Amino acid sequence: MSMNAGEFVGLLFLARDLAHKAHLKAKGEGSYAKHVALGEFYSEIISLADKFTERYQGRFAELLEVPLLDNEYEGDIKEVLRQQMEYIDECRDEMVARKYSSLHNVIDEIVGQYEETLYKLQFLK
Repeated sequence: MSMNAGEFVGLLFLARDLAHKAHLKAKGEGSYAKHVALGEFYSEIISLADKFTERYQGRFAELLEVPLLDNEYEGDIKEVLRQQMEYIDECRDEMVARKYSSLHNVIDEIVGQYEETLYKLQFLK
């Protein structure tokens, strides 16, 4: 598995879109908590995607090509976010060499946002 930096940003845009849709459709028991958790996620993930893109482009003096990705993940939003997070963890070292620690720090923040959101969603039905 591999992913380039542009595809990574595209994945974050997809995560934002999927989380926003689930945020607007939250209903039933725990719906307000789900609504809030996903609202925080889609807001924060775009800010982090922007931060990563600006640092990457500054470091390498290249503008990223960001594709519009289709959702290839299955399950509810919690399962989709978990799969995306695991994919990011698998691909991060191929995408950006470890010596570029400032970029890995942003990737850490991104993974942390996924973890925080998954924590908030884990007790909801």
